[in-house]
Amino acid sequence: MNNTGWAFAQYENIRNRLPKAKAQGSRVRVDHLGELADDFDVFLFDAFGVLNIGFSPVPGAAARVDMLQALGKRTIVLTNGASYPGHVARAKYKRYGYNFAAEDIISSRDALAAHLRSMPALRWGAMAPKGASFDGLDAEITLLEDDPDSFAKAEGFLLIGSEIWNDALQAQLVESLRQNPRPVLVGNPDIVAGYEHGFVRQPGLYAHWLANETAIEPQFFGKPFAEVFAEAARRFGPVPPERVLMIGDTLHTDILGGAAAGFKTLLVEDHGMFKGEDVRPYMDESGIFPDFITPTI
Repeated sequence: MNNTGWAFAQYENIRNRLPKAKAQGSRVRVDHLGELADDFDVFLFDAFGVLNIGFSPVPGAAARVDMLQALGKRTIVLTNGASYPGHVARAKYKRYGYNFAAEDIISSRDALAAHLRSMPALRWGAMAPKGASFDGLDAEITLLEDDPDSFAKAEGFLLIGSEIWNDALQAQLVESLRQNPRPVLVGNPDIVAGYEHGFVRQPGLYAHWLANETAIEPQFFGKPFAEVFAEAARRFGPVPPERVLMIGDTLHTDILGGAAAGFKTLLVEDHGMFKGEDVRPYMDESGIFPDFITPTI
């Protein structure tokens, strides 16, 4: 699968669509998250590359989260995983050994759902896994498959999960939008996600590709965009932003988005985007610098 350099280049290619704020943190190195426990009241965790790698928990991460919770810290998952509703995500994290409260799991799907509630009712075609639940999205949604009619009948498109997506389906979507421009809402802005076997393409990548090939400008929901960070702030309440730490494995989503929201940021090196890489050249090229860097939480 495509490597870190390739994925990083994809993010750099679409910087014009990302928040303009720059992250200029001091890049203080710490051995683990425990060293920062006294400095913050709220800890926002990305999932892939921080809490889990694909379908496996990061070793030692659950114990670290337990430690923070025992200290009375607010621990919140802030994920771009949008394929499944919150109760399914919570059950998954419990299997991995985490004990997050239901209200402390926030996904880009939540931001997408809030936007759908503000729109007129449309028939949506969805990029999503087979068997995906659309509970909580409160809209008429059909899974896009190889039947061209599913593209033609849709009044708009939701890009939620890319497990079954391929070049042929992407070509159908692009052609359908060229013939009949319609809204495209992206529930997962990620370019790639890290699994045990390597990177897997995510809906954000296909959204940017179709934007480059059509006149459509997709709307993105999730990190690094503001809505999902605003939802987190609503839930944790009146905490000074400098007492909030965003923890993630990517510069262009977790670090850039957290900094744009006014939070401090910590980059995890060993499990996700930059596993096995020297992150310094990537920071220098992008101009995105976290406040802290750690191998693992």
